[in-house]
Amino acid sequence: MRKTSSFGKRKQPHTIIIAQGDKVRHFEIRPWVAALALSVILAGSVGYLGATAYLIFRDDLINASLVRQARIQHAYEDRISALRAQVDRITSHRLLDKQFVETRIAELASRQDLLAQRSATINPLLERASGLKIGGAGALPSGSLPVPQVRPGSATAGSDRQALLADVDPLVTASVDALPEDKSLTSLTGVRDELTAIEYNQVRQLRSLTVAAYEERNAIIETARKAGLSLREQEMDAVGGPFVPADQVDGERFHLEAKELRAALDALDQTRAAIRTFPIANPAPGRSISSGFGNRRDPIIGKSAFHAGIDFRTPTGTPIRATASGKVVRAGRAGGYGKLVEIEHANGLRTRYAHLSKIHVRKGQRVEAGMTVGAAGSTGRSTGPHLHYEVRSGGKAVNPMTYLKAGTRLRDYL
Repeated sequence: MRKTSSFGKRKQPHTIIIAQGDKVRHFEIRPWVAALALSVILAGSVGYLGATAYLIFRDDLINASLVRQARIQHAYEDRISALRAQVDRITSHRLLDKQFVETRIAELASRQDLLAQRSATINPLLERASGLKIGGAGALPSGSLPVPQVRPGSATAGSDRQALLADVDPLVTASVDALPEDKSLTSLTGVRDELTAIEYNQVRQLRSLTVAAYEERNAIIETARKAGLSLREQEMDAVGGPFVPADQVDGERFHLEAKELRAALDALDQTRAAIRTFPIANPAPGRSISSGFGNRRDPIIGKSAFHAGIDFRTPTGTPIRATASGKVVRAGRAGGYGKLVEIEHANGLRTRYAHLSKIHVRKGQRVEAGMTVGAAGSTGRSTGPHLHYEVRSGGKAVNPMTYLKAGTRLRDYL
């Protein structure tokens, strides 16, 4: 290799001479070609070194990447496990609460069935009390119960149960801490409170009617005594029952109250029936009295005589009514009585209806108070149309006014 001569500052290019036998070759290498070749060599070296370094550290990079991915995967799996556990916990609480609600509904339905059965027991008693005019008794229909058709075997039990469970749906999305405060539980509590109120009302109604029946009976007995009626001892026997506090309503309490109300109504019925055996009704309603009981001047002969009854001013044909229930022991003519009807009552009492124009009953017939036994007239020893009415006790005439006044006092109780 040689350098070419330069002119001035010009540099001669580098020349490479290759001799091979007789052949000689030379190449001139310009500076930029040398620079380029050097650059290529450097680049190749850098690439070689880089490739070598990559090959050396590649496994480490791959392992680091795999470790990082494994960590991320484990983190996701842990998160998914935590979420699954939370979902399972919420689902478990939801199922438990639904089971609790369904159990409560079943209990309420059973309790309501019991109330409906009690209503069936109460209603006849209320109707009976109403017939006896005891305290404004009114039946409590089972349809007024808060959940009347939720009962086992009911055709609509499913739909009614779903209606009550409609408020339970929020349990699906509610948090566990919020479940006890769910509005469905509040709704069921409201139904339970309503059923409890009905239970107390049923027992309270029975108790109030029992007290009213006792008070009515005592008032009748007291009024009868003041009016001079002699009730038999068994008809005046006091009735009552043990005091049961109202702090707890249960089946035993209900049945005790129902039993006592029946006893009170039976006693009241017995007392009223006993009162009705007395001749306390008016034989000629609306008619005035023309002659009283006791000594008087005989209207026919003008001498002092004993009048064994009272006389009512009654035009001929006026309906004459029995003053108490009893059995007809005489129906026909009886001397000075003219056409006479005589009725035998309880307590050794008899009543006579004399001077009748017509007789509408026959001997041996059973009559009730208020039944027409004949028509007023003027038959027998009489100066004109009127009704002669007698009351006899043990065969002896007594003043009918005692019983008529008693009837007036007892009118509101019978």
